[in-house]
Amino acid sequence: MAVATKGGQRIWQRRQTGAQLAVWAGWLVAVAIFVACWQLISEKTIWDFVWDSPTQAADLGSRMVPPKWGYLNELWRAIWDTLNIATLGTLIALVVAVPVAFAAAHNTSPSITFIRPLALFIIVASRSINSLIWALMLVTVVGPGVLAGILAIGFRSIGFCAKLLYEAIEEIDTRQVEAVRASGASNAQVIAYGIIPQIMPAFAGISLFRWDINIRESTVLGLVGAGGIGLQLNASIMNLAWTQVSVILSVIIATVIVSEWVSAKVRHAII
Repeated sequence: MAVATKGGQRIWQRRQTGAQLAVWAGWLVAVAIFVACWQLISEKTIWDFVWDSPTQAADLGSRMVPPKWGYLNELWRAIWDTLNIATLGTLIALVVAVPVAFAAAHNTSPSITFIRPLALFIIVASRSINSLIWALMLVTVVGPGVLAGILAIGFRSIGFCAKLLYEAIEEIDTRQVEAVRASGASNAQVIAYGIIPQIMPAFAGISLFRWDINIRESTVLGLVGAGGIGLQLNASIMNLAWTQVSVILSVIIATVIVSEWVSAKVRHAII
């Protein structure tokens, strides 16, 4: 059955035979793909491990209790590094994302033929590569440490921020821009007084949202040597120090909760 709307009322109509066959064919293809994927997964899965996983999880959980709270004193520097990675990486991304967004938007791009495709390519390339992969490559280039983590977060965030920002630029009210231009303003003044005031709420929201995401992502970059609390997490796991792992996980959860609270408060204050 198909649904049509007439005068705000839902009217049930019988599908044509061709449409009904197309729907059933779609379901058949979807089921076939699901079965094929399930068979592929089953062939590569050791099901004895899967059935034993609840026992192993309970055993691992018992080793993490009680947490070794004294280890918390050794994590303050790592927490500070994690916050710096997220914050500085976000700032770097915003500095680069703003001109990229203006170059990618239809109504502000200097060249639709050349510059806009290049800007869109930068956005896609940044968003396509996960921050862990960026960190893994940058650790090889600049060495392990906080700098690699900052650059990884920055490179990953450029595409996210630029994409949302250029969409906000394309949705601005053109009447305000035309009014500013009609007063004899230059292109720079049109951007400053006609476009930027309209996108500032979106820019603030995007910045805080991405910073909140980067807090989470920066906690794991240490697993590949890019600094932050992930270094201690990786070392504790490798040493089977599960009571330390539980403390680190608790700190990560607390940090994310605090960042959520700060982000919400600042967003409500600005927007």
